[in-house]
Amino acid sequence: MKPEIGFQTIDHFGASDAWSIQFVGNWPDTKREAIANLLFSKEMENGKPNGIGLSMWRFNLGAGSAEQGAASGIKDEWRRAESFIGTNGNIDMKKAAGQVWFAKAAKESGVEKLLLFSNSPPIQFTKNRKAYSSDGKSNLDESKSKDFANYISSVFLGLNQLGLEPTYISPVNEPQWDWSDGGQEGSPYLNSEIVSLVKTLNESLEENNIKAKIDIAEAGKINYLFEKADKPSRGEQIKTFFDKSSPNYLGDLNHVSMAISGHSYFTTSPIDASSDLRVKLSNEISSIPGLAYWMSEYCILGGNEGEINGNERDLGMTSALYLARVIHQDLTFSNASAWNWWIAVSPYNYKDGLIYIDKNKEDGNFYESKMLWALGNFSRFIRPGFERIGVEMSVANQEKIFASGFQDPKSKEIVLVLINSNSEILGVSLEGYSEKNTTLKAYLTNENSNLEPIEIEPEKFHLHAESIMTLVFSSK
Repeated sequence: MKPEIGFQTIDHFGASDAWSIQFVGNWPDTKREAIANLLFSKEMENGKPNGIGLSMWRFNLGAGSAEQGAASGIKDEWRRAESFIGTNGNIDMKKAAGQVWFAKAAKESGVEKLLLFSNSPPIQFTKNRKAYSSDGKSNLDESKSKDFANYISSVFLGLNQLGLEPTYISPVNEPQWDWSDGGQEGSPYLNSEIVSLVKTLNESLEENNIKAKIDIAEAGKINYLFEKADKPSRGEQIKTFFDKSSPNYLGDLNHVSMAISGHSYFTTSPIDASSDLRVKLSNEISSIPGLAYWMSEYCILGGNEGEINGNERDLGMTSALYLARVIHQDLTFSNASAWNWWIAVSPYNYKDGLIYIDKNKEDGNFYESKMLWALGNFSRFIRPGFERIGVEMSVANQEKIFASGFQDPKSKEIVLVLINSNSEILGVSLEGYSEKNTTLKAYLTNENSNLEPIEIEPEKFHLHAESIMTLVFSSK
Protein backbone atom coordinates (compact mmCIF):
# COMPACT_ATOMS: atom_id res chain seq x y z
CA MET A 1 0.00 0.00 0.00
CA LYS A 2 1.20 3.49 -0.84
CA PRO A 3 -1.23 5.99 0.74
CA GLU A 4 1.10 8.84 -0.17
CA ILE A 5 0.18 8.28 -3.85
CA GLY A 6 -3.30 9.66 -4.56
CA PHE A 7 -5.63 9.34 -7.51
CA GLN A 8 -9.36 10.16 -7.96
CA THR A 9 -11.80 10.99 -5.17
CA ILE A 10 -14.76 8.62 -5.01
CA ASP A 11 -18.19 10.21 -5.42
CA HIS A 12 -20.44 7.18 -4.98
CA PHE A 13 -21.43 3.60 -5.77
CA GLY A 14 -25.00 3.14 -6.95
CA ALA A 15 -27.71 1.23 -8.80
CA SER A 16 -31.00 2.08 -10.53
CA ASP A 17 -34.66 1.39 -9.74
CA ALA A 18 -35.58 0.42 -13.32
CA TRP A 19 -37.77 -1.46 -14.07
CA SER A 20 -38.95 -3.71 -11.24
CA ILE A 21 -39.11 -1.25 -8.38
CA GLN A 22 -42.38 0.22 -9.66
CA PHE A 23 -43.94 -3.12 -8.63
CA VAL A 24 -41.62 -4.32 -5.85
CA GLY A 25 -42.06 -1.01 -4.08
CA ASN A 26 -45.69 -2.02 -3.53
CA TRP A 27 -44.97 -5.58 -2.36
CA PRO A 28 -45.73 -6.56 1.26
CA ASP A 29 -43.68 -4.63 3.80
CA THR A 30 -41.54 -7.55 4.92
CA LYS A 31 -40.41 -8.27 1.35
CA ARG A 32 -39.73 -4.74 0.16
CA GLU A 33 -38.03 -3.81 3.43
CA ALA A 34 -35.76 -6.85 3.20
CA ILE A 35 -34.78 -5.97 -0.38
CA ALA A 36 -34.16 -2.32 0.55
CA ASN A 37 -32.06 -3.46 3.50
CA LEU A 38 -29.82 -5.55 1.23
CA LEU A 39 -29.24 -2.60 -1.08
CA PHE A 40 -28.99 0.31 1.31
CA SER A 41 -28.13 -0.75 4.84
CA LYS A 42 -24.83 0.27 6.43
CA GLU A 43 -25.69 -1.50 9.68
CA MET A 44 -23.71 -4.43 11.08
CA GLU A 45 -25.06 -7.48 12.92
CA ASN A 46 -22.47 -9.48 14.87
CA GLY A 47 -19.78 -7.73 12.84
CA LYS A 48 -21.35 -8.69 9.51
CA PRO A 49 -22.84 -6.10 7.10
CA ASN A 50 -26.60 -6.36 6.62
CA GLY A 51 -26.41 -4.81 3.16
CA ILE A 52 -24.09 -3.29 0.60
CA GLY A 53 -24.57 0.35 1.66
CA LEU A 54 -25.08 2.00 -1.73
CA SER A 55 -24.33 5.73 -1.71
CA MET A 56 -26.34 6.62 -4.85
CA TRP A 57 -29.85 5.62 -5.91
CA ARG A 58 -30.93 6.27 -9.49
CA PHE A 59 -34.64 7.05 -9.93
CA ASN A 60 -36.18 6.38 -13.35
CA LEU A 61 -38.32 9.30 -14.54
CA GLY A 62 -40.72 7.25 -16.63
CA ALA A 63 -42.20 8.58 -19.84
CA GLY A 64 -45.78 7.39 -19.32
CA SER A 65 -45.77 4.23 -21.41
CA ALA A 66 -47.32 2.36 -18.45
CA GLU A 67 -50.44 4.50 -18.70
CA GLN A 68 -50.70 3.63 -22.41
CA GLY A 69 -50.65 -0.10 -21.71
CA ALA A 70 -50.40 -2.35 -24.76
CA ALA A 71 -50.92 0.70 -27.01
CA SER A 72 -47.48 1.92 -25.90
CA GLY A 73 -45.88 -0.52 -28.33
CA ILE A 74 -43.62 -1.81 -25.54
CA LYS A 75 -44.59 -5.46 -25.25
CA ASP A 76 -43.03 -6.18 -21.85
CA GLU A 77 -45.21 -4.53 -19.19
CA TRP A 78 -42.26 -4.45 -16.83
CA ARG A 79 -40.33 -2.17 -19.20
CA ARG A 80 -43.07 0.40 -19.38
CA ALA A 81 -42.97 3.16 -16.79
CA GLU A 82 -45.26 5.76 -15.25
CA SER A 83 -44.71 9.47 -15.55
CA PHE A 84 -45.79 12.05 -12.97
CA ILE A 85 -48.23 13.65 -15.40
CA GLY A 86 -51.81 13.14 -14.28
CA THR A 87 -54.91 12.65 -16.42
CA ASN A 88 -55.57 16.40 -16.35
CA GLY A 89 -52.04 17.21 -17.52
CA ASN A 90 -50.90 18.47 -14.10
CA ILE A 91 -48.10 17.02 -11.98
CA ASP A 92 -49.39 14.22 -9.77
CA MET A 93 -46.84 13.22 -7.12
CA LYS A 94 -49.03 10.33 -5.96
CA LYS A 95 -47.92 8.39 -9.02
CA ALA A 96 -44.89 6.06 -9.21
CA ALA A 97 -45.63 5.14 -5.58
CA GLY A 98 -43.42 2.05 -5.57
CA GLN A 99 -40.42 4.01 -6.79
CA VAL A 100 -41.04 6.78 -4.28
CA TRP A 101 -41.23 4.22 -1.46
CA PHE A 102 -37.81 2.83 -2.36
CA ALA A 103 -36.30 6.30 -2.73
CA LYS A 104 -37.54 7.11 0.78
CA ALA A 105 -36.13 3.83 2.09
CA ALA A 106 -32.79 4.73 0.52
CA LYS A 107 -32.76 8.12 2.22
CA GLU A 108 -33.81 6.68 5.58
CA SER A 109 -30.90 4.22 5.33
CA GLY A 110 -28.44 7.07 4.77
CA VAL A 111 -27.94 6.79 1.01
CA GLU A 112 -26.17 10.06 0.30
CA LYS A 113 -27.32 10.88 -3.23
CA LEU A 114 -30.43 10.58 -5.41
CA LEU A 115 -30.28 10.99 -9.20
CA LEU A 116 -33.26 11.36 -11.53
CA PHE A 117 -32.68 9.89 -14.99
CA SER A 118 -34.81 10.04 -18.12
CA ASN A 119 -34.72 7.42 -20.86
CA SER A 120 -37.36 9.27 -22.89
CA PRO A 121 -39.27 12.52 -22.55
CA PRO A 122 -42.87 12.00 -21.39
CA ILE A 123 -45.09 10.88 -24.25
CA GLN A 124 -46.87 14.25 -24.18
CA PHE A 125 -43.60 15.83 -25.39
CA THR A 126 -42.48 13.30 -28.00
CA LYS A 127 -42.91 13.47 -31.76
CA ASN A 128 -44.78 10.18 -32.08
CA ARG A 129 -46.51 10.30 -28.67
CA LYS A 130 -44.73 7.11 -27.74
CA ALA A 131 -41.84 6.51 -25.34
CA TYR A 132 -39.45 5.28 -28.03
CA SER A 133 -38.33 6.59 -31.40
CA SER A 134 -39.93 5.65 -34.71
CA ASP A 135 -37.04 6.58 -36.98
CA GLY A 136 -33.79 6.37 -35.02
CA LYS A 137 -33.81 10.14 -34.51
CA SER A 138 -34.49 12.18 -31.41
CA ASN A 139 -38.08 11.68 -30.34
CA LEU A 140 -38.27 14.97 -28.43
CA ASP A 141 -40.65 17.42 -30.09
CA GLU A 142 -38.45 20.54 -30.29
CA SER A 143 -41.44 22.77 -29.61
CA LYS A 144 -41.89 20.88 -26.32
CA SER A 145 -38.28 21.11 -25.13
CA LYS A 146 -39.05 23.79 -22.53
CA ASP A 147 -42.10 21.81 -21.40
CA PHE A 148 -39.87 18.76 -20.86
CA ALA A 149 -37.34 20.82 -18.89
CA ASN A 150 -40.08 22.40 -16.77
CA TYR A 151 -41.57 18.96 -16.16
CA ILE A 152 -38.24 17.74 -14.78
CA SER A 153 -38.03 20.83 -12.56
CA SER A 154 -41.60 20.31 -11.32
CA VAL A 155 -40.99 16.66 -10.45
CA PHE A 156 -37.73 17.63 -8.74
CA LEU A 157 -39.60 20.14 -6.57
CA GLY A 158 -42.37 17.61 -5.93
CA LEU A 159 -39.88 15.02 -4.72
CA ASN A 160 -38.31 17.69 -2.54
CA GLN A 161 -41.69 18.26 -0.92
CA LEU A 162 -41.83 14.53 -0.23
CA GLY A 163 -38.52 14.89 1.63
CA LEU A 164 -36.36 13.15 -0.97
CA GLU A 165 -33.99 16.00 -1.99
CA PRO A 166 -32.55 14.77 -5.32
CA THR A 167 -29.04 15.95 -6.13
CA TYR A 168 -28.54 15.13 -9.83
CA ILE A 169 -30.57 15.04 -13.05
CA SER A 170 -29.59 12.96 -16.08
CA PRO A 171 -31.82 14.03 -19.01
CA VAL A 172 -30.56 11.64 -21.72
CA ASN A 173 -29.58 7.97 -21.75
CA GLU A 174 -27.37 6.16 -24.27
CA PRO A 175 -28.04 8.73 -27.01
CA GLN A 176 -26.01 6.68 -29.52
CA TRP A 177 -28.63 3.93 -29.83
CA ASP A 178 -31.63 4.23 -32.15
CA TRP A 179 -34.27 3.08 -29.60
CA SER A 180 -36.67 2.15 -32.39
CA ASP A 181 -37.58 -1.42 -31.51
CA GLY A 182 -40.03 -0.78 -28.66
CA GLY A 183 -38.02 -2.94 -26.29
CA GLN A 184 -38.12 -0.23 -23.63
CA GLU A 185 -38.44 3.53 -23.23
CA GLY A 186 -35.64 5.39 -25.00
CA SER A 187 -34.67 8.24 -27.32
CA PRO A 188 -31.51 8.92 -29.32
CA TYR A 189 -29.92 12.38 -29.49
CA LEU A 190 -27.23 14.06 -31.56
CA ASN A 191 -24.62 15.92 -29.52
CA SER A 192 -26.06 19.23 -30.75
CA GLU A 193 -29.51 18.16 -29.53
CA ILE A 194 -28.11 17.27 -26.11
CA VAL A 195 -26.55 20.73 -25.92
CA SER A 196 -29.87 22.39 -26.73
CA LEU A 197 -31.76 20.31 -24.16
CA VAL A 198 -29.17 20.81 -21.42
CA LYS A 199 -29.17 24.58 -21.94
CA THR A 200 -32.95 24.61 -21.72
CA LEU A 201 -32.91 22.46 -18.59
CA ASN A 202 -30.21 24.66 -17.05
CA GLU A 203 -32.45 27.68 -17.65
CA SER A 204 -35.44 25.94 -16.06
CA LEU A 205 -33.45 24.98 -12.98
CA GLU A 206 -32.32 28.60 -12.63
CA GLU A 207 -35.87 29.90 -12.96
CA ASN A 208 -37.07 27.47 -10.28
CA ASN A 209 -34.13 28.11 -7.93
CA ILE A 210 -33.13 24.44 -8.03
CA LYS A 211 -29.58 23.62 -6.98
CA ALA A 212 -29.28 20.25 -8.74
CA LYS A 213 -26.45 19.33 -11.09
CA ILE A 214 -27.02 17.98 -14.61
CA ASP A 215 -25.19 14.74 -15.46
CA ILE A 216 -24.24 14.13 -19.10
CA ALA A 217 -24.08 12.14 -21.31
CA GLU A 218 -24.62 8.48 -20.28
CA ALA A 219 -22.73 7.30 -23.37
CA GLY A 220 -23.77 3.81 -24.53
CA LYS A 221 -20.12 2.67 -24.64
CA ILE A 222 -17.10 4.36 -23.11
CA ASN A 223 -15.30 4.80 -26.45
CA TYR A 224 -18.03 7.22 -27.59
CA LEU A 225 -16.68 9.56 -24.94
CA PHE A 226 -13.29 9.94 -26.65
CA GLU A 227 -13.69 8.86 -30.29
CA LYS A 228 -16.20 9.23 -33.11
CA ALA A 229 -16.36 5.46 -33.66
CA ASP A 230 -19.44 4.57 -35.69
CA LYS A 231 -21.46 7.54 -34.39
CA PRO A 232 -19.64 10.68 -35.65
CA SER A 233 -22.36 13.12 -34.57
CA ARG A 234 -22.80 11.34 -31.23
CA GLY A 235 -19.19 10.58 -30.32
CA GLU A 236 -16.17 12.47 -28.94
CA GLN A 237 -18.41 13.68 -26.14
CA ILE A 238 -15.66 14.71 -23.72
CA LYS A 239 -14.22 17.31 -26.08
CA THR A 240 -17.63 18.20 -27.52
CA PHE A 241 -19.11 19.17 -24.17
CA PHE A 242 -16.10 20.14 -22.05
CA ASP A 243 -13.37 21.52 -24.35
CA LYS A 244 -13.67 25.32 -24.16
CA SER A 245 -12.88 25.62 -27.86
CA SER A 246 -15.88 23.45 -28.82
CA PRO A 247 -18.95 25.20 -30.26
CA ASN A 248 -20.99 22.79 -28.10
CA TYR A 249 -19.17 23.63 -24.85
CA LEU A 250 -21.35 23.16 -21.76
CA GLY A 251 -18.79 23.47 -18.98
CA ASP A 252 -19.68 27.09 -18.27
CA LEU A 253 -23.29 26.33 -17.33
CA ASN A 254 -23.62 26.55 -13.57
CA HIS A 255 -25.86 23.47 -13.30
CA VAL A 256 -23.69 21.15 -15.42
CA SER A 257 -21.71 18.71 -13.31
CA MET A 258 -17.96 18.62 -13.92
CA ALA A 259 -18.22 14.89 -14.50
CA ILE A 260 -19.03 13.06 -17.71
CA SER A 261 -20.75 9.70 -17.56
CA GLY A 262 -20.51 6.59 -19.71
CA HIS A 263 -21.51 2.93 -19.67
CA SER A 264 -19.07 0.02 -19.60
CA TYR A 265 -21.16 -2.24 -21.84
CA PHE A 266 -19.42 -4.16 -24.63
CA THR A 267 -15.95 -2.90 -23.68
CA THR A 268 -14.90 -5.27 -20.89
CA SER A 269 -13.40 -8.19 -22.84
CA PRO A 270 -10.81 -9.36 -23.54
CA ILE A 271 -8.96 -8.03 -20.53
CA ASP A 272 -6.09 -6.35 -22.41
CA ALA A 273 -8.43 -4.51 -24.78
CA SER A 274 -10.55 -3.53 -21.79
CA SER A 275 -7.62 -1.96 -19.96
CA ASP A 276 -6.36 -0.20 -23.11
CA LEU A 277 -9.76 1.45 -23.72
CA ARG A 278 -9.89 2.63 -20.13
CA VAL A 279 -6.40 4.11 -20.26
CA LYS A 280 -7.41 6.04 -23.40
CA LEU A 281 -10.53 7.26 -21.59
CA SER A 282 -8.51 8.35 -18.56
CA ASN A 283 -6.04 10.23 -20.76
CA GLU A 284 -8.87 12.07 -22.50
CA ILE A 285 -10.53 12.94 -19.18
CA SER A 286 -7.25 14.27 -17.78
CA SER A 287 -6.90 16.62 -20.76
CA ILE A 288 -9.84 18.64 -19.35
CA PRO A 289 -8.85 20.32 -16.05
CA GLY A 290 -11.23 19.46 -13.21
CA LEU A 291 -13.28 16.91 -15.17
CA ALA A 292 -14.20 13.60 -13.49
CA TYR A 293 -15.60 10.39 -14.98
CA TRP A 294 -18.63 8.47 -13.74
CA MET A 295 -19.25 4.89 -14.85
CA SER A 296 -23.00 5.28 -14.60
CA GLU A 297 -24.39 1.97 -15.84
CA TYR A 298 -23.31 -1.63 -16.30
CA CYS A 299 -24.53 -5.20 -16.17
CA ILE A 300 -23.14 -8.26 -17.93
CA LEU A 301 -24.41 -8.25 -21.53
CA GLY A 302 -23.38 -10.04 -24.70
CA GLY A 303 -20.78 -12.71 -25.29
CA ASN A 304 -17.74 -10.82 -23.94
CA GLU A 305 -15.29 -12.51 -26.33
CA GLY A 306 -16.17 -15.88 -24.86
CA GLU A 307 -15.19 -14.91 -21.31
CA ILE A 308 -18.75 -14.88 -20.00
CA ASN A 309 -22.23 -14.79 -21.54
CA GLY A 310 -24.82 -12.28 -20.37
CA ASN A 311 -27.69 -14.71 -20.90
CA GLU A 312 -29.12 -16.73 -17.99
CA ARG A 313 -29.00 -15.89 -14.30
CA ASP A 314 -25.96 -16.81 -12.29
CA LEU A 315 -26.33 -16.36 -8.55
CA GLY A 316 -22.82 -17.71 -7.94
CA MET A 317 -19.22 -16.55 -8.06
CA THR A 318 -18.51 -16.79 -11.81
CA SER A 319 -20.46 -13.62 -12.57
CA ALA A 320 -19.41 -12.01 -9.29
CA LEU A 321 -15.72 -12.37 -10.08
CA TYR A 322 -16.20 -11.01 -13.59
CA LEU A 323 -18.12 -8.06 -12.16
CA ALA A 324 -15.41 -7.42 -9.57
CA ARG A 325 -12.80 -7.34 -12.33
CA VAL A 326 -14.86 -4.79 -14.29
CA ILE A 327 -15.22 -2.58 -11.21
CA HIS A 328 -11.49 -2.87 -10.55
CA GLN A 329 -10.60 -1.86 -14.11
CA ASP A 330 -13.06 1.02 -14.16
CA LEU A 331 -11.66 2.37 -10.91
CA THR A 332 -7.97 1.82 -11.60
CA PHE A 333 -7.56 2.24 -15.38
CA SER A 334 -10.23 4.81 -16.24
CA ASN A 335 -10.05 6.42 -12.78
CA ALA A 336 -13.83 6.41 -12.44
CA SER A 337 -14.95 8.42 -9.43
CA ALA A 338 -18.34 6.69 -9.43
CA TRP A 339 -19.56 3.20 -10.31
CA ASN A 340 -23.20 2.23 -10.91
CA TRP A 341 -24.95 -1.06 -11.61
CA TRP A 342 -27.96 -1.13 -13.96
CA ILE A 343 -31.10 -2.72 -12.48
CA ALA A 344 -30.85 -3.37 -8.77
CA VAL A 345 -33.75 -5.84 -8.88
CA SER A 346 -34.37 -8.07 -11.90
CA PRO A 347 -37.17 -10.47 -12.88
CA TYR A 348 -35.23 -11.66 -15.94
CA ASN A 349 -33.09 -14.63 -16.92
CA TYR A 350 -30.03 -12.47 -17.60
CA LYS A 351 -26.98 -11.37 -15.63
CA ASP A 352 -28.56 -7.98 -15.03
CA GLY A 353 -29.63 -8.04 -11.38
CA LEU A 354 -28.08 -7.67 -7.96
CA ILE A 355 -31.24 -9.18 -6.51
CA TYR A 356 -33.59 -11.38 -8.51
CA ILE A 357 -37.33 -11.76 -8.04
CA ASP A 358 -40.26 -13.76 -9.29
CA LYS A 359 -41.92 -11.82 -12.11
CA ASN A 360 -44.99 -11.06 -10.07
CA LYS A 361 -46.36 -7.54 -9.69
CA GLU A 362 -47.99 -8.03 -6.27
CA ASP A 363 -45.73 -10.42 -4.32
CA GLY A 364 -43.10 -13.09 -4.78
CA ASN A 365 -39.79 -14.48 -3.65
CA PHE A 366 -36.45 -12.72 -3.97
CA TYR A 367 -32.97 -14.18 -4.42
CA GLU A 368 -29.60 -12.66 -3.54
CA SER A 369 -26.84 -12.97 -6.12
CA LYS A 370 -23.13 -13.04 -5.44
CA MET A 371 -22.91 -10.00 -7.71
CA LEU A 372 -24.76 -8.08 -4.99
CA TRP A 373 -22.11 -8.94 -2.44
CA ALA A 374 -19.22 -8.50 -4.89
CA LEU A 375 -20.35 -4.90 -5.41
CA GLY A 376 -20.69 -4.67 -1.63
CA ASN A 377 -16.99 -5.46 -1.19
CA PHE A 378 -16.50 -2.01 -2.72
CA SER A 379 -19.66 0.00 -2.00
CA ARG A 380 -20.10 -0.88 1.67
CA PHE A 381 -16.61 0.25 2.69
CA ILE A 382 -15.44 2.83 0.11
CA ARG A 383 -17.52 5.85 1.00
CA PRO A 384 -18.02 9.18 -0.82
CA GLY A 385 -14.92 11.32 -0.31
CA PHE A 386 -12.47 8.42 -0.12
CA GLU A 387 -9.43 8.76 -2.34
CA ARG A 388 -7.91 5.95 -4.37
CA ILE A 389 -4.32 5.30 -3.32
CA GLY A 390 -1.37 3.46 -4.78
CA VAL A 391 -1.17 -0.33 -4.48
CA GLU A 392 1.57 -2.51 -5.91
CA MET A 393 1.33 -6.27 -6.35
CA SER A 394 3.99 -8.88 -6.86
CA VAL A 395 2.16 -11.86 -8.41
CA ALA A 396 2.69 -14.17 -11.35
CA ASN A 397 -0.78 -13.89 -12.91
CA GLN A 398 -2.15 -10.35 -12.99
CA GLU A 399 -5.08 -11.37 -15.19
CA LYS A 400 -6.54 -13.34 -12.29
CA ILE A 401 -5.52 -11.33 -9.22
CA PHE A 402 -6.35 -7.68 -8.61
CA ALA A 403 -5.86 -5.20 -5.78
CA SER A 404 -7.01 -1.63 -5.25
CA GLY A 405 -6.75 0.70 -2.28
CA PHE A 406 -8.70 3.68 -0.95
CA GLN A 407 -8.28 6.08 1.98
CA ASP A 408 -10.54 8.40 3.92
CA PRO A 409 -8.51 11.66 3.98
CA LYS A 410 -10.12 12.65 7.28
CA SER A 411 -9.90 9.53 9.43
CA LYS A 412 -7.02 7.96 7.44
CA GLU A 413 -8.97 4.69 7.34
CA ILE A 414 -7.69 2.53 4.47
CA VAL A 415 -9.75 0.05 2.47
CA LEU A 416 -8.01 -2.60 0.37
CA VAL A 417 -10.02 -4.78 -2.06
CA LEU A 418 -8.38 -8.05 -3.15
CA ILE A 419 -9.79 -10.25 -5.93
CA ASN A 420 -8.59 -13.80 -6.56
CA SER A 421 -10.18 -15.34 -9.66
CA ASN A 422 -7.87 -18.35 -9.49
CA SER A 423 -9.15 -21.75 -8.44
CA GLU A 424 -6.21 -21.98 -6.01
CA ILE A 425 -5.64 -20.33 -2.64
CA LEU A 426 -3.15 -17.46 -2.74
CA GLY A 427 -0.70 -16.64 0.02
CA VAL A 428 -0.59 -12.90 0.77
CA SER A 429 1.66 -10.68 2.85
CA LEU A 430 1.18 -6.93 3.26
CA GLU A 431 4.00 -4.46 3.01
CA GLY A 432 3.59 -0.95 4.36
CA TYR A 433 1.29 -2.14 7.12
CA SER A 434 2.08 -1.34 10.72
CA GLU A 435 0.08 -3.09 13.44
CA LYS A 436 0.88 -0.29 15.86
CA ASN A 437 -2.21 1.86 16.52
CA THR A 438 -4.12 0.08 13.72
CA THR A 439 -7.13 -2.21 13.76
CA LEU A 440 -7.58 -4.60 10.84
CA LYS A 441 -10.91 -6.15 9.81
CA ALA A 442 -11.45 -8.46 6.85
CA TYR A 443 -14.65 -9.33 4.96
CA LEU A 444 -14.87 -12.29 2.59
CA THR A 445 -17.20 -13.00 -0.33
CA ASN A 446 -16.94 -16.43 -1.94
CA GLU A 447 -19.28 -19.30 -2.76
CA ASN A 448 -20.01 -19.84 0.94
CA SER A 449 -19.74 -16.31 2.34
CA ASN A 450 -21.31 -12.88 1.79
CA LEU A 451 -19.09 -10.17 3.29
CA GLU A 452 -18.35 -12.58 6.11
CA PRO A 453 -16.01 -11.11 8.77
CA ILE A 454 -12.89 -13.28 9.14
CA GLU A 455 -9.74 -13.16 11.23
CA ILE A 456 -6.42 -12.83 9.39
CA GLU A 457 -2.80 -12.14 10.26
CA PRO A 458 -1.50 -9.29 8.07
CA GLU A 459 2.06 -10.62 7.97
CA LYS A 460 0.87 -13.72 6.12
CA PHE A 461 -2.65 -14.86 5.26
CA HIS A 462 -4.51 -16.78 2.59
CA LEU A 463 -6.76 -15.27 -0.03
CA HIS A 464 -9.40 -17.88 -0.70
CA ALA A 465 -9.80 -19.33 -4.18
CA GLU A 466 -12.40 -17.53 -6.33
CA SER A 467 -13.03 -14.87 -3.73
CA ILE A 468 -13.16 -11.16 -3.04
CA MET A 469 -11.80 -9.85 0.24
CA THR A 470 -12.00 -6.35 1.67
CA LEU A 471 -9.51 -5.28 4.34
CA VAL A 472 -10.30 -2.24 6.49
CA PHE A 473 -7.45 -0.58 8.39
CA SER A 474 -8.63 1.85 11.08
CA SER A 475 -6.86 3.83 13.77
CA LYS A 476 -7.34 2.42 17.26
